[in-house]
Amino acid sequence: MSTIAARPPAVRAAATLLATLLAALTLLATAGSAEAASYRYWGFYTWTNGTWTFATKGPDQTKPADGAVDGWRFAVSAESGSPRTPRADGDFDAICASTKAATGKKRVAVVIDAGLPADAPAGEKPPAARGACALVDATASSAQVLSAVAKTRVEKGLVCGIDGYPSTGCGDQTDATPPATPDAQVRLALPAAAADKPSSGDDGSGPPWAGIAVAAVLVAALAGAGVWRARGAARSGAGS
Repeated sequence: MSTIAARPPAVRAAATLLATLLAALTLLATAGSAEAASYRYWGFYTWTNGTWTFATKGPDQTKPADGAVDGWRFAVSAESGSPRTPRADGDFDAICASTKAATGKKRVAVVIDAGLPADAPAGEKPPAARGACALVDATASSAQVLSAVAKTRVEKGLVCGIDGYPSTGCGDQTDATPPATPDAQVRLALPAAAADKPSSGDDGSGPPWAGIAVAAVLVAALAGAGVWRARGAARSGAGS
């Protein structure tokens, strides 16, 4: 006869209840450990109604409209915690101020925030947060928008690196924990304003008048040299 069977019914019931509670606590502890897991990755967001929203679709399945703002943030985030959004607003007018609209194209502002040094993998340093304006085809996806303004590293359909950061890894689990307080806002590095760019012709975009003038002088000089050689040859023939 087993030890439990030899016990009074009340004792057996208590023992069974205790065993059930212990099993439940074990499951809860295991679930709690899983929920507490943290990962280091680039998160994809969209600027909606004045706030960042975690994208419900991947960048390759998202087609932003003209005037939209995409956001990317690298951070350590807990699996069960709130997403850590870009630390700057999606100000389309400021980010795309120096990019002119074009027929058949759309402009999409992009906020790229590599996060805090504490988020960085060992031996790496996050670049400064920046804004960029993509001028792309009207049907371009957010993945194509990002590729238009930054060098990306994609593995198994996931954006693992932007602007070379981080150099390795992709959505790795980490022992690091996100900060308890919200991240402080940062100021984006923005594209140079049109007024700050060289005037037409200075950057090679305007008519190359100086180059044409130099070419004309060279042609004239070569032509003159040819004439003098021809005259010299004529004199030599006459003398002989």
